Amino acid sequence: MSIFFEIHKDIPREGPGLNESTRLAFFMLEDLPSELAVLDIGCGPGMQTIELAKNMNGKITAIDNHKPFLDVLTKSAMEEGVSDKIEVKEGSMFSLDIEKNSFDLVWSEGAISIIGFGEGLKQWREYIKTGGYLVASEISWLRNDIPEEPKRFWEADYPVMKGIIDNIKTIEESGYSPVGHFVLPKRGWWEHYYNPLIERIKMLREKYVGNQEANDELDCAESEIEIYKKYSDYYGYVFYLMKKI
Repeated sequence: MSIFFEIHKDIPREGPGLNESTRLAFFMLEDLPSELAVLDIGCGPGMQTIELAKNMNGKITAIDNHKPFLDVLTKSAMEEGVSDKIEVKEGSMFSLDIEKNSFDLVWSEGAISIIGFGEGLKQWREYIKTGGYLVASEISWLRNDIPEEPKRFWEADYPVMKGIIDNIKTIEESGYSPVGHFVLPKRGWWEHYYNPLIERIKMLREKYVGNQEANDELDCAESEIEIYKKYSDYYGYVFYLMKKI
């Protein structure tokens, strides 16, 4: 994991995303309280956390299990003038030490796949007030005619990956009412994630010349980028918006 975190160090996001998509998803939610209690699970360095804070009143509890990401978020929140709205908390999404039924909105961009989409919806529901919302971006198949190469890659990396219709069915079966969904634009993969990652990989290739373990990790990161470059019409991140019923 140390090599993984070194690869992902000092890049703006820990997964695909765009501030404009964060805003779009947030403003699709209706009848929110004037003062929100928000839980951002798997916040990473928190670009989306900052964007949410700029567009709402209330408090965001931002959770991640990697303290250096939380340190970046704390610094960014100070610089952006929203530190009064954000509380960082080190912890695992698998065992949240959080009061149940206490949040108007649970948010997770690019992180729910760590626990699994269905499992995340099931476990995190407990922390949402009745009538509150959950918003999560999840990697999803966008078409049915999936070529073998990306199918093999994602079956090895994330075998529970599903299409949009199946994910909406999971939402309904997990005690939510679907509110809406949209696909993250392709540039959301590149601007703050893959392009900075490519530069990190180049730098680390020089640092780890002759280190097979490190180079295997770098190969994996590069392979993911190449697969997306070739097959971005077939899969992407989808924002799913849902209401607890």
